[in-house]
Amino acid sequence: MSAHSPLTRKAVLSQAWPILLSQATIPLVGLVDTAIIGKTGNAIELAGVALGASIMGFIFWSFGFLRMGVTGLTAQADGSNNQHEVQALLIRSLLIAIAIGAVLTSLQLIAIKGAFLILQASAETEQAASGYASARFWGAPAALAGYAINGWLLGLGKSGWALALQIIANTANIIFDLYFVLGLNMGAEGVGWGTAAAEWTAFLVGISLCAALILKNGGFFKGVFAASSIFNAQRLTHMFNVNIDIMVRTMALLGLMTWFANSGAKQGDVQLAANHVLMQMLTISAFVLDAFAVTAEARIGAAIGANSKPRFWRAIRLTTEFAFAGALLASLLIYFGGSAFIHLIMENPDVRAAAITFLPMAALAPILGVSSWQLDGIFIGSTQTSAMRTSTLITLCIYIGLDLMLQPYGNWGVWIAFISSYILRGVTLGAFLPRLIQHIDAKAHEHSKDTHVSNA
Repeated sequence: MSAHSPLTRKAVLSQAWPILLSQATIPLVGLVDTAIIGKTGNAIELAGVALGASIMGFIFWSFGFLRMGVTGLTAQADGSNNQHEVQALLIRSLLIAIAIGAVLTSLQLIAIKGAFLILQASAETEQAASGYASARFWGAPAALAGYAINGWLLGLGKSGWALALQIIANTANIIFDLYFVLGLNMGAEGVGWGTAAAEWTAFLVGISLCAALILKNGGFFKGVFAASSIFNAQRLTHMFNVNIDIMVRTMALLGLMTWFANSGAKQGDVQLAANHVLMQMLTISAFVLDAFAVTAEARIGAAIGANSKPRFWRAIRLTTEFAFAGALLASLLIYFGGSAFIHLIMENPDVRAAAITFLPMAALAPILGVSSWQLDGIFIGSTQTSAMRTSTLITLCIYIGLDLMLQPYGNWGVWIAFISSYILRGVTLGAFLPRLIQHIDAKAHEHSKDTHVSNA
């Protein structure tokens, strides 16, 4: 389904359902890791994976602009029918991703030691987390390149291709995890190696899919691999401006998530592990709901590229309708089905009991967070990313203050502050919506004047 084909409710669902399944399978990496370690009954190893995953999530998703920025830019280039730039964006983003990943791999020891200066956990948990994180760093170039490939495919509306790639990645992750953890008995470190191996597998398959799509549509344009195309100053500057805002926003958001994990760690290994189990459900629901936000990214980007204000508003309305319906369903599923899920993946009775106690808090997250996810999609597709940056920084500051204030209430305070952050993100980003609308109006007016002059 092309990102700039006619937009109907059926078209939204046709584009969103592969994204929904693809996004839902992304946290399966963490879920599989948790389930395999959970079956060993070792709370220390599980806590180590939880802490290590928080570290790697913060580091890798600091470069999440390689997915989000590429989606918006690709959709706008596709909407304006600039296929040369569509191809150049893929090459440009892959080179940037691989270069950043190589630097991260070389700096892994410094990064891990630095993380433990901030995070707090027992010595045993830190040792397990260190083994996991060190192994994951070897997959950094492939993981970041995977973000770029996914963003490019989604920007073109090729959600089915993105789904196929994610299924391959998760299947590889399950196979490698079983081999390293249960076959070689490597514990948390084995989980890290399994995930890294799966990331390289997905990268090789993803490159092949992108090449096949380009060849199917006539092949590479002449000069697209030239330095003047890849390193075009104007394009790079625009890409940098968009991406630096998204990077700051992503780091602030991951800082919030890491603060949450650290606050849970202060409650002890059992509470840290329990919170991690609950976060698997929240992550699944967040990625599912994000399907409609990503659909909005592609559709809004294409509408702006084509300078179509009616398509812009229709994309917002239809994707938001589905997003709110999905949020309500996700909250109900977590509340009524969460206990069975916890028993399915967790053997340790103490962790089970702690997770079930705080299950109602987790169930509130989808319905309270849907506005922030949907607004993210609107602003990413519009490439008006400075608003996202400012909104998330404001949210982070208020959240930290709220969490510190609620520390006397233990893990309940941890969850109340965390749930409140969803509301804060929606309110602060929504405050920038009138300015975005003014920008769209001005751009549509300018295009109308240019068209009138051209016709005259």
